[in-house]
Amino acid sequence: MDPSAHSHAPLPIPSGALPDAETDERIYLVKNVPLLRATQQILLLSAKAALLHKQLILMTPAACRLDKTLEELMRSRPGIIHREDLR
Repeated sequence: MDPSAHSHAPLPIPSGALPDAETDERIYLVKNVPLLRATQQILLLSAKAALLHKQLILMTPAACRLDKTLEELMRSRPGIIHREDLR
C-alpha cells in the first residue's frame, strides 16, 4: 500500500464535531446561544484547526458571553480560535 495515497484523506472526526462550514483557511462554527462554553465540539474542531494550520471561527450573537472554560481554551491556543459576530 502506498502511504502517499492517504496524504489527502479527510481527518476522521466524530459526527458531533462537524463544522457548519470550512474553507482552505478557516473552520466555521455557528452558535446562537447567550453563553458559550468550551464544548467537546469546540475542543475537537480547535485541535483539527491547529493540525491543519487553520483558524476556528466561532460565529455568535454580539450579546453572547464566553464562559471561563472557553476563554481559557482560546488563550491556550493563540491564533487558532476567534470569535465573530453573527450578522
